[in-house]
Amino acid sequence: ILHLVQNYDKDYYIRWLLDNTRIHIMPSMNPDGFEVAAEGTCQGGQGRYNARGFDLNRNFPDYFKNNNKRSQPETESVKEWISKIQFVLSGNLHGGALVASYPFDNTPNSIFSTVLSTPSLTPDDDVFKHLATTYASNHGRMFLGEPCKSGAPRFENGTTNGAAWYPLTGGMQDYNYIWHGAMEITLELSCCKYPPAAELQGFWEDNRKALLKFLGEAHRGVKGFVKDEEFKPIEGASMKIRGRDVGFQTTKEGEFWRILLPGIYTMEVYAEGYAPKEVDFAIVEKNPTVLNITLRHDVPRRDGNPVETSSQSSSGLFSFNPLDGVKNIFEKLPLIG
Repeated sequence: ILHLVQNYDKDYYIRWLLDNTRIHIMPSMNPDGFEVAAEGTCQGGQGRYNARGFDLNRNFPDYFKNNNKRSQPETESVKEWISKIQFVLSGNLHGGALVASYPFDNTPNSIFSTVLSTPSLTPDDDVFKHLATTYASNHGRMFLGEPCKSGAPRFENGTTNGAAWYPLTGGMQDYNYIWHGAMEITLELSCCKYPPAAELQGFWEDNRKALLKFLGEAHRGVKGFVKDEEFKPIEGASMKIRGRDVGFQTTKEGEFWRILLPGIYTMEVYAEGYAPKEVDFAIVEKNPTVLNITLRHDVPRRDGNPVETSSQSSSGLFSFNPLDGVKNIFEKLPLIG
């Protein structure tokens, strides 16, 4: 925070970043754990759990498995925070390894995945790999992919798919992505879980460039507004990129953002009381594409009912189904009202 504030008038990139980005920083999700953790403790679980003995990064709703752990106050507060703000990009900071890990963290076959190290890939795998690589390649050492200790895995280019490393249930990055459409990756920044304070300057130097470059990735892709014929914003419109069936929603101002790599895409938009719409658009490397979409109210039939749309239209934020053929899987989906 201090670096951003102090360099606003000195660094063009930081000025651009602060002028064009809404940045939120949560110093710690687990203040209870921080209080009992001991500086210089590199291994073990001291400080991992909250005062009630819960691991908060196993406490979120999970798409692949039923998470029966009682939701904690810290988790509920973060869920409320995420639901109120349309986050585009997020980095979840951890210690204990040196790697950028991307979704999915969980898999429908967690037993076999533990043995076979099977990746569990999202529909936005290209974007997540790019985001993880952006961080690792700009980090002082992460891109080397070196293991923290003998027998630990080596990470090619300093990145890994979460489930390929080890599957877990109730992680924050999967929740953020599936329930709210935000691109979150987990950044493991230190082989030592609580490094000595004397080493903090070195960690800052290793991570400074990576953090700044990562924040800038929020401006990659497409952004715009969804409005009606009278130019009034449409809140809560369901949006998704064709072929990438994890969706996102518009804000109360009708705004939307989505990180995408260069290419040609089709945006699918649905909102209650409006005719669905599809719009083709292109993404280039340098600047985000501005895409403003107008939805028209449904024209009622003579019997007073709206015109029926395709039965394949998605009403959920998450319609991609990696468990194709498994009965009742869609009962787990967070639906958009």
